[in-house]
Amino acid sequence: MGSSSLYTPEGVIPAVLMPFQADLEIDQAAYKRHVQDLAGTAGVTGLVINGHAAEVHTLSFEEQKLALDLTMDMVDDHTPIICGIYSESTRYAQKLARMAAAGGARCLLAFPPNVLMFRGEDRPELFVDYYKALADATDLPIVLFQFPKWTGLQLSFDTLIKVCETIPQIVAIKDMCSDPALHEKQVRNLHALARPVSVLTTHSSWLMGSVPMGVRGIISGAGSVIANLQVALFEAFQQNDLPRAKAVGDRIYAAVQAFYEAPYIDWQARMKESLVALGRLPNAYVRPPLKSTHNPKRLAHWLDQAGLTPKSVYAKVA
Repeated sequence: MGSSSLYTPEGVIPAVLMPFQADLEIDQAAYKRHVQDLAGTAGVTGLVINGHAAEVHTLSFEEQKLALDLTMDMVDDHTPIICGIYSESTRYAQKLARMAAAGGARCLLAFPPNVLMFRGEDRPELFVDYYKALADATDLPIVLFQFPKWTGLQLSFDTLIKVCETIPQIVAIKDMCSDPALHEKQVRNLHALARPVSVLTTHSSWLMGSVPMGVRGIISGAGSVIANLQVALFEAFQQNDLPRAKAVGDRIYAAVQAFYEAPYIDWQARMKESLVALGRLPNAYVRPPLKSTHNPKRLAHWLDQAGLTPKSVYAKVA
């Protein structure tokens, strides 16, 4: 399929959480309300499901299919769904991709297999072959997830360019390289390819630095709580309204302290706890090995600093 016919994600695209009941089964009603909240946030251009924010590492194939089905029940054609593909196996990744296509997803978010952390960088063809196989499974466009170097899952710059030039279905990357200089280099070079590939930032803790580099959108688990603030920030930079960007950026700074302050591993739990405090989720259960944080005083401080209340969460920023 030619790239001209492919959906290319842009703008603010929150990654949805996965609510659980006390028995750690999926809370379907809470999930549907959460999807509805995010899809109904003014300025949101799509949703990511079955990603890190949804604790996809704990979800069975059947649960991932259920998540897609529930999501499609709650959105219309104006909210494209990007479905995460998280797998240790190329064959299983292809199975997930076919499920996503059959279920109505518009795009795939492709995580590299974790096994490649064992110096897969020394065999770049393994990354190339994986994304080729995923592209062979469906006609859906693909967002490639670019990880930090310390994970062992980062594509080198040369390999990233090769993959993007070789596989027409790759229309964007979700950039989490965590290196500002490399981030800017990727933005400049991927956008300048003969067939441009969009850079979508997921540097949620430094959007004030990332967005002005020219990214074409934001994919972020933090958007599960602050999608409206991300929309306001992205629009402010597009309109070259720096005072507004700074004012919104101050609020985002406080919010991401609530989510990402050490220990970083607690971010899904903290986002769920934030939405419980804001009256948007009934509980904040996470599946092991993750654990709840139980630090309401700290959370309340940062939510207050961010100006997040039950009335303001998801509301259009004045």
